[in-house]
Amino acid sequence: MQAPLEITFRDIAASPTAEAFVERWADRLERTYDRIEHCAVMIEVPHRSHRQGQKFHVRIELRVPDNFIVVSRDRSIDPAHEDVRVAIADAFLAARRRLQDHARIQRGDVKHHA
Repeated sequence: MQAPLEITFRDIAASPTAEAFVERWADRLERTYDRIEHCAVMIEVPHRSHRQGQKFHVRIELRVPDNFIVVSRDRSIDPAHEDVRVAIADAFLAARRRLQDHARIQRGDVKHHA
């Protein structure tokens, strides 16, 4: 990724594997919209439950021209979010949809009601 990428881990140890996964997704995101100025990703485990496994919360903040996009994925009831890679992928897919919407608005492809 050409734009600065900031990865933060909260309440868990930093993982080189998770960092590499985030970097790959960030590269894909930049291919979707190449005007990203800054990308910050925060990975945390907000709820420590002994009955259920750890569920990861992923927050992505993107700075693009004329906008600031924030995507937060906390699927506490989704058992798939016990895998950090699934939580990261889910957050980046949502970020990609938000970037695509932003690009449509910038191009003027969005229809407005009269």
